Amino acid sequence: MLQIGCHLSASKGYLHMGREAVSIGAGTFQFFTRNPRGGSAKAVDEKDVAAYHAFAAENGIRVILAHAPYTLNGCSADPAIRDFATRTMKDDLRRMEYLPGNLYNFHPGSHVGQGVDAGIEMIAAMLNAILWEDMRTTVLLETMAGKGSEVGGSFEELRAILDRVALTDHMGVCLDTCHVHDAGYDIAGDLDGVLTRFDKAVGLDRIRAVHINDSKNPLGARKDRHEKIGLGAIGTEAILRVMTHPALRDKPFYLETPNELEGYAREIAMLKEKWA
Repeated sequence: MLQIGCHLSASKGYLHMGREAVSIGAGTFQFFTRNPRGGSAKAVDEKDVAAYHAFAAENGIRVILAHAPYTLNGCSADPAIRDFATRTMKDDLRRMEYLPGNLYNFHPGSHVGQGVDAGIEMIAAMLNAILWEDMRTTVLLETMAGKGSEVGGSFEELRAILDRVALTDHMGVCLDTCHVHDAGYDIAGDLDGVLTRFDKAVGLDRIRAVHINDSKNPLGARKDRHEKIGLGAIGTEAILRVMTHPALRDKPFYLETPNELEGYAREIAMLKEKWA
């Protein structure tokens, strides 16, 4: 069964997001754990959480995806910024225990001139400081476009992080179609080849979620600018090949296209109609 959703605002709580997802034909959703530019998070409302769990069970919502703020950088050259990332992610993961069995995604970070190897070591050290044995959330490294000094623009960099994490069973990857395209992986023209490269570098079993976004940029631009499905350089048919590939079709898919709720509803309906 196709699990497809989009990014929703968490400002009104989990139950509201669940209802909003169902209202646009989604079977899952993604949300920011707090303001995407950082800051404190709202206190967890246990009644809202309980109501959401009941609603999700009644409406077939299974796994959902929490997204860390964009400002977190666990490999910054500034120790204070690294400390903020560590404290924020640890708090997010403690809060995610109210939603056991779900996913938490983050951008690995930017090494800001320190070099990729140093960035990889810092990111892994952060994860080793915050993961714990009996946690019930899977933490995902997102594939990145490779702009600037981003870490995670190659599959090998993601593998290098995973290799350094002690509790690696709690880790996975979120594959972003726009990001891998912009990083130079030709998912539109050679999807099988890209997935073979991912499997050799990381392992296809590590993919736990997929961001489905078209791209405003040509292949390998390293810019990371999302586009609506079918209006970019990847195209609708290539996106559908991703969604129906045997290695990916059972994963949850999340739209992060430049849309409001109505636009997401149209994209979800179109992709559900074409998915087979």
